[in-house]
Amino acid sequence: MMTCAACKDGVGFDLPITMAFQPIVDVKTETVFAYEALVRGQDGGGAGGVLAQVSAENRYAFDQLCRTTAIEWASKLDLTAEGASLSINFLPNAVYEPRACIRATLAAAMRTSFPVNRIIFEFTEDESMDTAHILNILRSYRAMGFKTAIDDFGAGYAGLGLLSKFQPDIVKLDMALIRGIDTDRVKRAIVSNTLNMLRDLGIDPVCEGVETVDEHDVLRDLDVSLMQGYLLAKPAVEALSPVSWPRTAESLARSA
Repeated sequence: MMTCAACKDGVGFDLPITMAFQPIVDVKTETVFAYEALVRGQDGGGAGGVLAQVSAENRYAFDQLCRTTAIEWASKLDLTAEGASLSINFLPNAVYEPRACIRATLAAAMRTSFPVNRIIFEFTEDESMDTAHILNILRSYRAMGFKTAIDDFGAGYAGLGLLSKFQPDIVKLDMALIRGIDTDRVKRAIVSNTLNMLRDLGIDPVCEGVETVDEHDVLRDLDVSLMQGYLLAKPAVEALSPVSWPRTAESLARSA
């Protein structure tokens, strides 16, 4: 069982980091719903080199550093100027007591005047998680006014078990379900029924990994509003990348 002693006795995370930001967009209104903060090396290098340095001993310090760095850069970039939120990935196994471990996040938000109600906490479920522990985190975050999101839904261990016990604000469908959906009727059937289930539960679905216009068009036909992927915008280091909106009959009519 994790205790606060585990974070108190842990070591710091000494590798300098920064953040890249990738938009999650509403393709119907052509607005940015949120920006996901993605860890990068200080030189802008990929996340792999940073994550390779994370251990059980420094996991708490790394998680806290990611949160505060994301908030500081989001504030510098005026990320919420047009109503967007900030999505921060967190490590459930680095949270020992939700209300204690949130203090640095709240302090960073206060220091930078970043609105707390614009923060989404996003995580990926895996087999090593204690379900009671993750439920405690999610319920605590909701009570504090944060939004929550499950990432990579439909892949690995991110599935129906947790969803039956807690309904987050957002579920992100794994990119493996989205890639090639325009030519795969099985994927279309799975995604279509998953979307219906999420909507019945009052959960906003996000389809991630959208890379082609054909994938985008199929998802639009399935009435998907929120998407993320290279077709729309790539992550930008210490910047907010512009969105490339696919041209549809609806958007052309709106701009005419």
